[in-house]
Amino acid sequence: MRQKVIIILFMFLAIQASSWGLTGHRTIGKIAEVYLSKKAKKEIKKILGTETLAEVANWMDFIKSEPKYDHMKPWHYVTIPDGQTYETAEKAPEGDVIWAINKFIDELKSETLSPNEQRFALKSLVHLIGDVHQPLHVGNGTDKGGNDVKLKYFWKSSNLHRVWDSGIIDGQQLSYTEWVSKINHASDSQVEKWQAASINDWAMESMAMRSSVYEIGEEKSINYRYNYDHIDEVELRLLQAGIRLAGVLNEIYK
Repeated sequence: MRQKVIIILFMFLAIQASSWGLTGHRTIGKIAEVYLSKKAKKEIKKILGTETLAEVANWMDFIKSEPKYDHMKPWHYVTIPDGQTYETAEKAPEGDVIWAINKFIDELKSETLSPNEQRFALKSLVHLIGDVHQPLHVGNGTDKGGNDVKLKYFWKSSNLHRVWDSGIIDGQQLSYTEWVSKINHASDSQVEKWQAASINDWAMESMAMRSSVYEIGEEKSINYRYNYDHIDEVELRLLQAGIRLAGVLNEIYK
């Protein structure tokens, strides 16, 4: 009985640590499906079979429990200290989210992968494009992307990273399909502009949001007002991530 409790607790903690949370990543995957070209849809179906982008969007968090994938954990984020850019910042020798996104794009474009390798690369890419749009996955190098910033969120112990991964999103009590209906209203000009931005641009956008993300007050107790102040940013990043994911996949399978 005790062993079962420990396993359940471990699973709960793993879910809590997931970037953008389950709902956020599924929302991004579902939005991307709307903007796929016919060719991209056809090729993705060959690779994923009956699975959708929304269904595989959390795969890279799911495999964190498997030791053979431990080397991929640093690929979920990048560190860019204040006042620096990705080009000037010290690079992690084990790779980072920008490096990993480029790696999987290049591999999928190469047309040299086996079917299993294609699935692996595509599932990873779907997740990582979501990750880089979460402001605290572009860390400042001082507090593990906000994980070390302990606070009270709706009067319960939490940390700033968790609030942005899942707290604000899950607090709206919407399914991922309801999130898509709520936020997927980009204009054609917005889609064109967002898809034209580079991967480094995506990271710099997240970095630019960090100053407001850290506005938590001296008491470090946040709730309704913090959600009100930041929900538009959360919605924007989810929408941009989905639209840009589609743009990348359309380019890969053009």
